[in-house]
Amino acid sequence: MYEFNLVLLLLQQMCVFLVIAWLMSKTRLFIPLVQVTVRLPHKLLCYITFSIFCIMGTYFGLHIDDSIANTRAIGAVMSGLLGGPVVGGLVGLTGGLHRYSMGGMTALSCMISTIAEGLLGGLAHSILVKQGRTDRLFNPLVAGAVTFVAEIIQMLIIILLARPFDEAVHLVSNIAAPMMVTNTVGAAMFMRILLDKRAMFEKYTSAFSATALKLAASTEGILRQGFNEENSMRVAQVLLKELDIGAVAITDREKLLAFTGIGDDHHLAGRPINSRYTWRAIEHNEVVYADGNEVPYRCSIHPNCKLGSTLVIPLRGENQQVIGTIKLYEVRNRLFSSINRTLGEGIAQLLSAQILAGNFERQKALLAQSEIKLLHAQVNPHFLFNALNTLLAVIRNDSEKAGKLVQYLSTFFRKNLKRSSEVVTLEEELEHVNAYLQIELARFPSQLKVDLQVPKEFFFQKLPAFTLQPLVENAIKHGTSQLLSNGNIVIRAYRNDDGVIVEVEDNAGLYQPRTTKSTEGGLGMSLVDKRLRARFGDDYGISVSCDPDYFTRVTLRLPSGEQKC
Repeated sequence: MYEFNLVLLLLQQMCVFLVIAWLMSKTRLFIPLVQVTVRLPHKLLCYITFSIFCIMGTYFGLHIDDSIANTRAIGAVMSGLLGGPVVGGLVGLTGGLHRYSMGGMTALSCMISTIAEGLLGGLAHSILVKQGRTDRLFNPLVAGAVTFVAEIIQMLIIILLARPFDEAVHLVSNIAAPMMVTNTVGAAMFMRILLDKRAMFEKYTSAFSATALKLAASTEGILRQGFNEENSMRVAQVLLKELDIGAVAITDREKLLAFTGIGDDHHLAGRPINSRYTWRAIEHNEVVYADGNEVPYRCSIHPNCKLGSTLVIPLRGENQQVIGTIKLYEVRNRLFSSINRTLGEGIAQLLSAQILAGNFERQKALLAQSEIKLLHAQVNPHFLFNALNTLLAVIRNDSEKAGKLVQYLSTFFRKNLKRSSEVVTLEEELEHVNAYLQIELARFPSQLKVDLQVPKEFFFQKLPAFTLQPLVENAIKHGTSQLLSNGNIVIRAYRNDDGVIVEVEDNAGLYQPRTTKSTEGGLGMSLVDKRLRARFGDDYGISVSCDPDYFTRVTLRLPSGEQKC
């Protein structure tokens, strides 16, 4: 009967112990404890946490015959299971020294046994880790079994070291069963608390990941089209819908680009930034959280605004320079805020990457435009010089033919100068090429033959302007013009599984791969390839095949005409 009452009393004390553990599990303190502790900061936290529980187990114990029936073993064993032998041994030493300082017949034996309990938990940790069964470290049955064995060892140590011997045996006979039951159940329940915390943490992490992935899919490519009011509003509306918060705003460095949610009647796009939190985030390149409690928040525009807290996160461009902010708001009377700083920072990084990618693509397009203009400047004077010399020779013999050549020359330069759009049809490109070829045919009337094999179904195929002419010019200038015999140029188009193929082929076979783009021909072909890949992707562009002295074939791979260009 005495032992049964002692079990009840120890269980009551253990309940207080576990309630404290449960309350602590609701704090961030327990997050490192829900995984196998390997990092030094986590080991230190594990040592401090379980040393506290080890000492608490002694304080909550019951004084019996100059000794203490206690739940100290829970802290010692748990520290070893989760932190390893070193942590378990240190926690056991700390708890043991505390028990030794309280004196009594079993002071020394209890100190030694507490160290042994921590080391036993650490031994179990090492064995399970080596076996690759770290999941079993969090098994309540394992925690209970190790603690049960630890209590048996403690009783044996008391019998071996405590004196007088008869009193030690009498003490063990009274406290052995109650302490084994209480500590075994307590360790298992403590581990159950940690498992619940772990499950909650994993569920939260999964929800975070799912939200982040959903937002990434929903906002994909929007800000790559431009960091402006229209695209910012589209992103803000997606965020408001998915995050379940009061409002979302996006700014650049000077003004509000978008605002949606509560307060959109007075937070208007286009207004200059006047929030000190926003300016602080921009100027110091830091996240600013005004929760409305520790850091007061008040709307700077309207005194009756219902928004009560805000998280301001910088949007960063090149070299981590702030290019704007994203602001998440919550209403003043909401009990639990849905604003999550980590998720907010992740969203900001995602949107910053989109803006940066869009800027890069636009800069790449501008570079390509500059290069093509440079190519125009190089080609046109050279071509004009040759054309005028040809005209001078033709005028003397055939004025009517000279008049047609003037028209072709006019067509060639008119298309060069007046095409403001970067996208044309294949038919327009062929008109440009034909004007060029007619002048070349006048230069080499008996040495050049042109064969056009382009069905009309491909006339509406879209492609970047000034694509074919540089390739045809290369075929003549670096190919057929070098032959002693007649030169043949073939332009053909056909469809394959991946889209449309356009080929420019000569019968010279003189192509030499270039290691530099410094020459005009290399520059022209390189630019055409670069522009095709920039517009359609790396699956499209130019490839060259050559059979020396027989042919050189330049192949353009284009998406089908129905694809957006």
